[in-house]
Amino acid sequence: MVKEYLECSVCGRKFPRGQGIVVSKSGFTLYFHSSKCASKFLRLLLERLDEECAGRSIREVLEELEEARKSRVREKKI
Repeated sequence: MVKEYLECSVCGRKFPRGQGIVVSKSGFTLYFHSSKCASKFLRLLLERLDEECAGRSIREVLEELEEARKSRVREKKI
C-alpha cells in the first residue's frame, strides 16, 4: 500500500493524507500540517479581507458560536 502525502500550503512540509487540516472553499483546497500553520494562514487572510465583507461574516460566526456555547451551558445544568 502506497501512502499519499500532501504538502502544507504555508510551510511546504509533507504529511500523510488523513492527518493535518484540509479545507476546500471557492475552488481552492488548502492543506495545513498543523493548527499553527492554519492559524497563520487565517490571520493573514483576515488582515487582507475587505472590511465590509469580513465584518458581516465575522459577526454571523460569532453569533452562531455564542448560541452554541449557551446551549451547551444549559444542557450541563439540567
